[in-house]
Amino acid sequence: MQPALGLIEACNLIANKQLSVNQYLGECVVRADELEPSINAFTARATLATLIEEVHPGPLMGIPVVVKDLIDTKDFVTSYGSPIYQHHTPTDDAQIVKHVRKLGGVIFGKTVTTEFAWRTPGKTSNPWNLAHTPGGSSSGSAAAVASGIAPLGLGSQTAGSIIRPATYCGVVGYKASFGTVPRLGVHPVSSSLDHVGFFTRSVADAAYAFNLLKNNSVTEEDAHVIGDLNIKPIQELLQGRMPHIAVLKTPYDDLLSDEQINVMKTSGASLEKSGATTEMIELPAYYWEGIEALGVLMSCEAAVVHEKHLAQHPELISADIKELIQKGNAYSAPDYIKAKNLQKRLRNSIKEVFSRFDAILAPAATGEAPKGLEFTGNPIFCSLWSFIGTPAIALPFSQSQHGLPLGVQLIGNLLEDQKLINIAAFAEGSFKK
Repeated sequence: MQPALGLIEACNLIANKQLSVNQYLGECVVRADELEPSINAFTARATLATLIEEVHPGPLMGIPVVVKDLIDTKDFVTSYGSPIYQHHTPTDDAQIVKHVRKLGGVIFGKTVTTEFAWRTPGKTSNPWNLAHTPGGSSSGSAAAVASGIAPLGLGSQTAGSIIRPATYCGVVGYKASFGTVPRLGVHPVSSSLDHVGFFTRSVADAAYAFNLLKNNSVTEEDAHVIGDLNIKPIQELLQGRMPHIAVLKTPYDDLLSDEQINVMKTSGASLEKSGATTEMIELPAYYWEGIEALGVLMSCEAAVVHEKHLAQHPELISADIKELIQKGNAYSAPDYIKAKNLQKRLRNSIKEVFSRFDAILAPAATGEAPKGLEFTGNPIFCSLWSFIGTPAIALPFSQSQHGLPLGVQLIGNLLEDQKLINIAAFAEGSFKK
């Protein structure tokens, strides 16, 4: 069996007729058959015959894409990680799934999510060490891409559900700027915070996926349209200079493991060795009020989303969801408005930070993936960027003493994904030297 291919590599080989689609899909199915009994990444999978039947020409011709079970698919049960929907098959695909199919991609299967993309975990294990969590809520997509089953996974993030599992599983996770990727047909957690994003094996693959699957028109509330992400030589992008990167000190750094602290130091040193300059910064204290405000928005909006579930199926929802509803109902309208106002303020004021720096380097997680499957990890280092809506990308860096991936994230200015993806490609190259 071939080594796992990246997205662009597989697309090019197929387009140039150097790789048979049937052979490639067959190898992906064999890999899944071998690994799935241990990693439990999927809730449902297509047969090889079905995959081959669905292949048609396009830029994603024959590419197997794994889809988080929060995202509607008309030919698979979509349960949203809840027993309430264990027999639910949507009547239509989510918009992003329609894009995948239109471009020739095939839906390889649905991947495990935590219940309604909140805290109660699914059955997925980390492919690097089965005793550890892959992270959540996009658990299965991260694990499937990390295992080489597919070169592209779709996930979502409301607090830390792309960046954190990507880091735990040692792949690239890209959460583009808020509203730039279609959300229609994705079960909401919190419409003020929800992002759809990608798991890939390289920064270039993430950019390629975004270019094909991003919003091209404003057809949804809060949608934005930005141009394609083109990776260039870094000095060309920055008009002759090298990147100036802020290394973020946070109020939560005491949560970092010694290994993660070392990753922050050595990743910064790698960037400097490649010609970048770095500078330690702290954000004004009011920024960190965004963590609490994210909780206000999430719980208030989730309380509305899950009102019917609590009324109709109280025995089928977890204590975690009930607690989220209870918190949301306890907040007042002024609490909600204050949180929305802070979100607007931070989206505006963050521009000043990015007038001085090209990107922010920050931890993506507290350290290696926690042991056990009951806890998918702390999203604290991702939450502020989900609240503001800035683009963020997780990059693998090294491994822990237990052989588990460790990584960092880079954050860019809102709607300036082009600059972020180029800084990320520069960093990816720096980390490999």
